[in-house]
Amino acid sequence: MTTSIRHIAKLAGTSVSSVSRVLNNSGYASPELRHRVESAIRTLNYTPSKGARMLRGAPSRMIGLMLPSIDVPFFGILAHAIEQELFQHGYQTLICSTAENMDHEARYISMLLAQRVDGVIVASAFGSIEHFEVLRDAGIPIIAIDRELSGIADDAVMADHAEGGRLMARHLIDLGHRAIAIVGAPAHSQPIQLRLQGITAEMAKDGIAPAIVAMAEEHSFAETYRLARELLASRPEVTAIIGTTDVSAIAAIHAVQDRGFSVPNDYSVVGFDDLPEAAYVFPRLTTVAQPIRDVGQQAARLLEALIEEHQTGDASRQGAIVKVPVTLIERDSTGPIRS
Repeated sequence: MTTSIRHIAKLAGTSVSSVSRVLNNSGYASPELRHRVESAIRTLNYTPSKGARMLRGAPSRMIGLMLPSIDVPFFGILAHAIEQELFQHGYQTLICSTAENMDHEARYISMLLAQRVDGVIVASAFGSIEHFEVLRDAGIPIIAIDRELSGIADDAVMADHAEGGRLMARHLIDLGHRAIAIVGAPAHSQPIQLRLQGITAEMAKDGIAPAIVAMAEEHSFAETYRLARELLASRPEVTAIIGTTDVSAIAAIHAVQDRGFSVPNDYSVVGFDDLPEAAYVFPRLTTVAQPIRDVGQQAARLLEALIEEHQTGDASRQGAIVKVPVTLIERDSTGPIRS
């Protein structure tokens, strides 16, 4: 008698639709359900199906995308660009928002392994790599995005964060500013640290240093607004503020205005990202633009190529760190130092 998915469903103690999801990788299936279905497939010797081919390691056409927080505008845009690029090439994307929590990262990694993803794109919130080793050891292709993941991913795609920092600092210095404050978050973020390095290196060329660096652990408008209010009250010599992100810069603009001052007449403010909101705040935000969608698309295409190499056994290509150029967009939030 020919075995059908009804026989598999009965032996596994589940529904036909649940068996179909497992066989086709077309929806969520818990690791426990997947184990029961796969055991039933083996017991019943269900060899002619796609399910049997899956058990032998056929591609799942699913990709894991791990991001620190998709409620941050930057990561929301990035996730959309990656998902759309992968979808056009026949991949489904499992988006994992880790809430900048290491335990969440580890749990999502276990889920991605259970779902037999063909590859993973990851922006880890932490420098620790131990919990990513299981992905690497399983031979799953990994692309780091927005930051490097040394020891795990040989390939990474990101904006040139350090150059962006230099552009922000140089723009303000050329306008005559010397007392420049920095406000931003999160402090542990690799991209933020690279931007800070670029800022301080460029300022050092003119023999100056940041007047104050105020960094929050949480990347939110409320936290960076609070920091901006505090530095404005405590450091009256400051004439310009660098926001390490557009969210931080927009928060700084509100803090200046709420204290009765003007941007850019009293304080200049510059940001980083060029989010859509940057062109619509008042005054319109001067910012360093990173091509967010281009970064996402390049990462997706690189992962697709890496998966193909992995499936064909071609290991000749060397890993690459792709740094996408950034540009300064001058708008209305910066101007010459007040006399």
